[in-house]
Parts: sequence; C-alpha cells; structure tokens
Amino acid sequence: MKDPRPLIAHVVYGFRVGGLENGIVNLINGLPESRYRHAVVALTDCCAQFSARVQRADVEFFALHKAPGHGFRLYPRLLALFRELRPAVVHTRNLAALEAQLPARLAGVPVRIHGEHGWDAGDPQGLRRRYQWVRRAYRPFVGRYVALSADLAGYLQARVGVPAHRIERICNGVDTRRFHPAAYGREPLAGSPFNDSRLRVIGTVGRLQTVKDQTLLARAFMLLLREAPELAGPLRLVIVGEGPLRGEIETILAEGGAAGRAWLAGERSDTPEVMRALDGFVLPSRAEGISNTILEAMASGLPVIATAVGGNGELVLPGQTGTLVPADDARALAAALAAWLQDASGMRAQGLAGRARAEDEFSLDTMLERYAALYDQLLAQAGCIKAEVRTCAG
Repeated sequence: MKDPRPLIAHVVYGFRVGGLENGIVNLINGLPESRYRHAVVALTDCCAQFSARVQRADVEFFALHKAPGHGFRLYPRLLALFRELRPAVVHTRNLAALEAQLPARLAGVPVRIHGEHGWDAGDPQGLRRRYQWVRRAYRPFVGRYVALSADLAGYLQARVGVPAHRIERICNGVDTRRFHPAAYGREPLAGSPFNDSRLRVIGTVGRLQTVKDQTLLARAFMLLLREAPELAGPLRLVIVGEGPLRGEIETILAEGGAAGRAWLAGERSDTPEVMRALDGFVLPSRAEGISNTILEAMASGLPVIATAVGGNGELVLPGQTGTLVPADDARALAAALAAWLQDASGMRAQGLAGRARAEDEFSLDTMLERYAALYDQLLAQAGCIKAEVRTCAG
C-alpha cells in the first residue's frame, strides 16, 4: 500500500557537522512522523556519525559524490533519483545545492523550496555578481524561498529579484530544553583543562574555516593578554571544532606564548555541555545568516560577543544580551572581552536576558510550527494534501 504521507527531500551540498545541517536534523526529528516522510540528498557525502543524529528509522540518505564545480553532469542522476523517490517537496539549501531545483522541476516535483541560510565562504557579503546571476538563473524553478534573516530576505529581493510574496522569513529555532543555563555557575566539562571555578572561560563552537574566522578570536585573545595581563590573568579560551584553520590558530597561540591558556578541543558532540562550561560565548564570523550557535549560547544563559554581520544583529541586542563588534577587528574584540572581565555581574545579566529572548522569540517549537505551516500551505495548493488547519502536535 502506498504511504500517504508526503515525502520531503532535503537537498544539501554535504550532510555533515554544521549549523545548517543541524537545523535539518532538528526539523526532521521535530516534525510529526504521522504527517511527513523525509529523505536527505547530499550532493557530495553524508557523514554516518552525523546522520545518526536523525532519530527516525524511516529516513533514507543519498550521497551523490559530486565532483567540484557546477553539477551539470549530476543532473541525470538527480532526475532519476527524484523520479524514483517521487517527493512531494524538494527543499534545497544555500547556493551549493540550488542547482538541484532544475532536475526537480523536470521530474515534476510539485513543491520546490529553496532556503538561504547564510553566505558562501567565497562571497561573505553576497556581492559577487556571478553568484547573483546564478541565483537569478534558477529563480524560475523555485516556487518559494525561505530566508533565515531579514538581511537575506532583502538580498533576495534587491539582488536576485524575488518578489516579496515568494519569500518566507523563518528563523532558526533552538531547543531550550537541551540548551539551558548551568544550575550553579559554570559546569565542569569532560576533558577540559579549565574546570577551576576561579577562571573566566570564553569560547566558540564551529567548523574552523575562513568564514567563521576563529583566527580573529585568537588574535584578540593574544592582544588582551599582551596589553592587559593583570586583567586577563584568569581568562581562558576554548575553541571547539575542526577544520583547515586549526594550524593557523595554533601558530598564533604558540607564537604568543599562550598555548597553555587556550584549548583547541576538536570536534565534539556534546555542545550543550560545552556551553554550560563557558562564562561567555564569542562568534567572530565574517558572514552569517541566523547563527545556531548564538541561539544555543543564548538559550544556555551566556552573554554573546558577535561580529556585526548578517543576521547577528537580529539576535544580539547590544548592551542587553551581548555586544556587537566589527568583523576582522581584533582590537575591538579585545576591548569587548576586557569590558566583560571588568563587569561579571553585567555578563550574568546579559546571559539571563539572552535566555529569556531565546525562550520568547527563537524556540524550536516556533520554528517547527512555521515550517509545518509552509509545507502544508504549499502541499495543499499543489493538491498533494487536503487544506486544513494543523499544528505540529498532529
């Protein structure tokens, strides 16, 4: 008997550790199993360990092992896959997966959605004309766009020419049950050399790559240690993640003689526990959409310092939940860290305000409701389901 639940095929460049990909995991795990089926199509590869975060047994994963460059040669395989799976929805994410929209159209997929989650590392401000042209070229094949920030929604309208009525603004959501403040101050973390309660521990979480620019945080940390050693005495730095910037970060710390004051923890799967082992969170990115890690830090009751790029300004309220600094400005970031060290009670107040804002405006339940409403609206318009008012509960 044919399964009556509509199939949603989530198409990404690669399915591995990352904020965008973690959002898909949350979406699949959180949407009602009785209403939707899911498949994940990775143009390159699927990390088995990361895929195991999907808690549903009926989700299939497809890795197409795409070579670098445009995927013209991948079109026949995508077309055949879509014809075999017969998804009701193909939902692509970011520029690297946008090319799957044409095969989806050729396969007769009734609902085609494209999500813009953040900028590509090679185009951190969305200014490259070539990428704008590519987005315009695929625009006729996309039925609805999802922009995670007002910044991205404005870009789609002004630079890509997408009418406002074809853009849905859905912010990321954070699981405020998993991510919550430590009960009695900073909690010890397995493997951390900085569990002493007398220390002040700041940190960041994310893949060590150019667009995340953890080298900026390392440079600011060194600057503060050099110029205000008495103030920075108890300060320690934790960087969680792996990637190509690791060697450069290690060099910055070693040349400054601060390797013992910083811990490069590598990739970890216990992000909630990492957050509760920090006093403050820093996101030094060159570009962002709506950052999952900022939301996770806020939900964990941490004050946040972030660069004033992309959607960061929609999350961090300066003076209330944290601080915004210019991108690639080590001195400004060092000054923000120094201000934190001088005002412990202010840090705690900002962290509590961030937690309240995460609960009120950026809950995972709200995100799930918004996506379910969008899927149902478009599926009903395409005749795939009956139009009815439903909630995420059923």
